[in-house]
Amino acid sequence: MSYYLLAETVQPCSKADILDNKGMQYAAILTTPEWERERESFDMGIELDLDARNIHNTKAEVNFDSLTGTFQIPDRDNLKENEFCFAFALDEKGIVFIDDSGKAEQMVQAIRRTKRWREPSLERFLHDFLEQIVDRDLSIMERYEDELHQIEDTILSSQGQGDLARVNEIRSDLRRLLIHYEQLIDMTQELEENENGFFREEKLRYIHLFMNYITRRQSSAASLRDYTMQVRDLYDAQLEVRQNRIMTLLTVVTTIFMPLTLIAGWYGMNFRYMPELEWRFGYPAVIALSVAIVAYCLILFKRKKWL
Repeated sequence: MSYYLLAETVQPCSKADILDNKGMQYAAILTTPEWERERESFDMGIELDLDARNIHNTKAEVNFDSLTGTFQIPDRDNLKENEFCFAFALDEKGIVFIDDSGKAEQMVQAIRRTKRWREPSLERFLHDFLEQIVDRDLSIMERYEDELHQIEDTILSSQGQGDLARVNEIRSDLRRLLIHYEQLIDMTQELEENENGFFREEKLRYIHLFMNYITRRQSSAASLRDYTMQVRDLYDAQLEVRQNRIMTLLTVVTTIFMPLTLIAGWYGMNFRYMPELEWRFGYPAVIALSVAIVAYCLILFKRKKWL
């Protein structure tokens, strides 16, 4: 278990320091067994069980004397499979994280290393904590956008068809992020309501700031997901163009050889009184006629821009 006071920085302390309640708010991180043993000492009036081992989404719920909720955070290094899950409970005195994954501790330590506050508060801590969740997302989306640009260029070139499987993977990752953003927005709206009055009105601006931040991230992810659909449509269009070119070529070849087939069929009948069969120059004449027909068709198709 870890305990911190929200001073100018996040300061490690003992449990006795946070329970003394000298007007300084706190953050605590406990495992599920530790929470089950210690929760009465936090005096939050929580009747429901917070189990970090049974979490399926990100949400917040208002209780009579506290606000509780859960986090389900996709692993930015493996969006398809891994996720970090933990629960929390807060009131006007501070916030407790119930975490068996170690993710909450990692995020609090990152805040401790990088943040100093002129006016420390629970609201400012929550803003920085929530921002830690989506801190890497901009660079991830920029990387995805670069990949999609490269795939698009490959599709438009004559050297390849593009990695459509990778486009589908990116789209799946973005869908996962969008669901996560929607849940974060719902949670932030619950915090903004401030139904129990745990947050000071003048400090609610930090919650508003994060709401604007996550809304922009959601908009960026939605735009990028639309871009994946455009790349898929481009792939289908280029595939159709290639198929049309092949069909055009086959049609041209068939059209050129149709008159030759007619000639071959005509003189293949071998009727007894066909004078050309006995003519000395019949064979060269048929060859010349065939070549002339092919040449005429090629010239005609070139002028019509069918070749």
